[in-house]
Amino acid sequence: MFGRKKKRHDLNDLNDLMAQLKPELSRESLGVGPNFPGVAPNPLLSGEARKRTAELRTGALALGVLVDWREVNAGSPRVVLMFDVETADGSSFRGVADEDLTITELTRLAPGQTLPVRYRPAVMDHYVALARDADPARVQQLSDEIARRKRT
Repeated sequence: MFGRKKKRHDLNDLNDLMAQLKPELSRESLGVGPNFPGVAPNPLLSGEARKRTAELRTGALALGVLVDWREVNAGSPRVVLMFDVETADGSSFRGVADEDLTITELTRLAPGQTLPVRYRPAVMDHYVALARDADPARVQQLSDEIARRKRT
């Protein structure tokens, strides 16, 4: 009755606002298409981001070649990593990982580096996560499969 009615913002408004605040995190800058849901300003406050992170921890293993990264928060080294991802089934896509890294990990990042990542095959929304828990033998097996497929 009194006052203004609260305007309900949709997800596209939030993504547009994030692109205005941090243009380096826009869909175009990250190299992903319009279907990419965007980078959460604070993933700890986003229920959807927490759910996605939990699903990615158990996702399928793939190999990602690091293309570039963008620092999101200078306080704690939170970065958005961009990967060219190759999966075991032969598909490839641009993947984006939102990670908290230590200073040591951050200084070791180099474009062209191949790292194991996890993704959600059922969703395929460009989100990936570093597979820090991956078995080195399984990573090597996956690397061999991808290399063999490229040769033939």
